[in-house]
Amino acid sequence: MNSDLITIIAIFTAFALGGILKGATGAGAPIITIPVIAAFYDVRIAVIIMVIPNLLTNIGQLYQFRKTILPSFFTVSFALGGGIGAFLGTILLVSLPIKILTLSVAIIVIIYILLKIAVPSWKLVYGKAKKLVFIMGAGGGILQGSAGLSAPISITFLNSMKLERNQFIPTISVYFGVMSIFQMPTLYYYDFLNLEIIIVSVMSTIVLMCFMPLGSWIAKSISKETFDKVTLILLGFIALRIIYLNL
Repeated sequence: MNSDLITIIAIFTAFALGGILKGATGAGAPIITIPVIAAFYDVRIAVIIMVIPNLLTNIGQLYQFRKTILPSFFTVSFALGGGIGAFLGTILLVSLPIKILTLSVAIIVIIYILLKIAVPSWKLVYGKAKKLVFIMGAGGGILQGSAGLSAPISITFLNSMKLERNQFIPTISVYFGVMSIFQMPTLYYYDFLNLEIIIVSVMSTIVLMCFMPLGSWIAKSISKETFDKVTLILLGFIALRIIYLNL
């Protein structure tokens, strides 16, 4: 991983913004970090770097909000589906050409933006959500394993239930944590987790954690709608840049 100063600054900024987003909303760091890393390196590097931050930051948030987590059946089904999906997605990550993987990141980001714009008021009642929870978890897991971005399925699914922040955060934290646990042995088996990647991943985790408190403060000071709009505009530019460089 040879890096020039501009690349280092861009990726550091991405993790700082990812930490702010995660601190403010409880999720979404990969939505910023994965496209930025993919734009400078490739999506495989991006997905691998994010495995340790996803595990460690979500353990912290799960502990903080452990008392308000959704019922065990829902949470475990969602996380188990995500874990199995992430395992299958990681195999796709290893097998598919880099260009396809990289363009898939941009397409997934655009789908996420369109979903956020198109269905902001759609609500899924808990009874129906229980019937879909494993399938939605698995679908998000496949996207997470292959492209590092489960948000178009996982976050959209939970957001559609109109959960309170203190319910959403521990539930999605279990989900992301379990997916990381399923991903790590698979990545190690395929020789993608080496010492250099682990060091970069741990450093990235530190940056994320340092900026998460700022995100928590912003969540109390700025409306969620304004924060979402800024994030979506940023993601749109990143996705278009990836498409431009790979077509």
